[in-house]
Amino acid sequence: MSISIQTNVASLNAQYYIGLNNTFQNKAIEQLSSGYKINSSADDPAGLALANQYAGEVTQLTQGVQNATDGTSTLQIADGGLSNISQILGRLQTLASESASGTFQGNRTTVNNEYQGLLTEINRQAANIGLNTGGVNNTNLTVYTGGGNTQNNAQVTVDLSGANNAVDTTALGLATTSVTGGGTGISGNTVNLNNTAVTFLTGTTQTFTFHVNTGTGNQDLSIVVAGGGSGLSGTQVISSLDNQLQAYGINASIGSDGTLQFGGSTAFTVATTAAGAGPVSGTGTAVNSSNYSLSSTTESAGFTAVSGADDEKFTVQNAGGTYNVDLGAVTGLTLASTLTAINAALAGSGIYAVTAPDTNDVTFQSSNVFSVNETQLASAGGLFTALGAQTPTAPATSASDTGNALAALTALTTAISSLGLVQGQVGAGENKLQYASNLAQSQITNVSAAESGIRDADVAAAAANLTKAQVLQQTSLAALSQANSAPQAVLALLKNF
Repeated sequence: MSISIQTNVASLNAQYYIGLNNTFQNKAIEQLSSGYKINSSADDPAGLALANQYAGEVTQLTQGVQNATDGTSTLQIADGGLSNISQILGRLQTLASESASGTFQGNRTTVNNEYQGLLTEINRQAANIGLNTGGVNNTNLTVYTGGGNTQNNAQVTVDLSGANNAVDTTALGLATTSVTGGGTGISGNTVNLNNTAVTFLTGTTQTFTFHVNTGTGNQDLSIVVAGGGSGLSGTQVISSLDNQLQAYGINASIGSDGTLQFGGSTAFTVATTAAGAGPVSGTGTAVNSSNYSLSSTTESAGFTAVSGADDEKFTVQNAGGTYNVDLGAVTGLTLASTLTAINAALAGSGIYAVTAPDTNDVTFQSSNVFSVNETQLASAGGLFTALGAQTPTAPATSASDTGNALAALTALTTAISSLGLVQGQVGAGENKLQYASNLAQSQITNVSAAESGIRDADVAAAAANLTKAQVLQQTSLAALSQANSAPQAVLALLKNF
């Protein structure tokens, strides 16, 4: 190996390693100072790209957890409102059960006032929690929680859409229910007796003609309501009618639509005259629809006396037995004699014949189901124009004192079931969001760990590297010093010259 003073290879090597060791030392200091293993793209381009992807996922998942928390809060607010509506439904059941009792002695109108007020409160609370029909929460709610391999998998859906998930009175089927005493309305009447801004029959009267059978024979009643100089309120109209009708087992009340109605177990028909500003608009008639009823098929033409060689014969049947009616030239000659003959034949059956509201024919009534079968047509006249069964009309549910309340109880049972289904949907939604939040938090932990493994500095290794770099730096400087002094040995070769 030649000795040269021109090129000091040892010094060059020492300088090279000093540079490497200085870079090594700086890198260790940078990692310890920042806490990151990757501080620039040059440190690990592929690792940095993957770490950034993980960081983005963590950011998305973190907001997803917040979204799930917000969604859960919204559902919890709705859940609280549903629980309150459930309590209101319980109170409505109490009121309906009270009014549904045939022995109830209170004022059903007062009970119904509270009932209707609670229906209004249900609508208000349903709107406040956004679960009224078409409300802000009556929809398909989606909460973005992130963490999915597709957009669909990154979202949690809570389906509260449609009428089945609304809890206002319309959706629950309660909007038109009431617990007022039932009754029969006058045909064509539209007068609202609940209108407190109106007085009725000021300076005039309205007459109601009742045809009744209380079991002791037919009676025709003329019931006159007089307004006097100051007129009557709707409540006063009802009071006047009740005072005159109570002896006959008939009661007056205000229906759920505000119109006048009559009820009671007594067989009756009624017609009214026209009166200005009266409780009934124009003239009208009614047949007690709380009973099973059957009007003669000749009613439109009016009563026709039985005449000719053949009598009219028909049988009336109920659970108590079969009753034969024979209307001939004497018993069926007039409307009065016809009614007398029929009721005599039906004595003890609970079925009564009364004058039709237009006073021209016959109406059969009973609180229990019955049937009529025409077995022989009269040669001329009579009540029925065809042989065979004559089908009575079933009583209207809303016509009895307890009918409205019983119908309301049925609707409330369905409403409670429907509300329970909505509560189930909301509760299931809360659980889904909680599970989604738990998964997102788990993903945050694991993805953060993956990012940490790529980006975070190993402090122990970095500290060891710093110590190593410092020692190498010192040894490199010492070696450089030695390498720089090596060419001086050449001078010893030149001392004798």
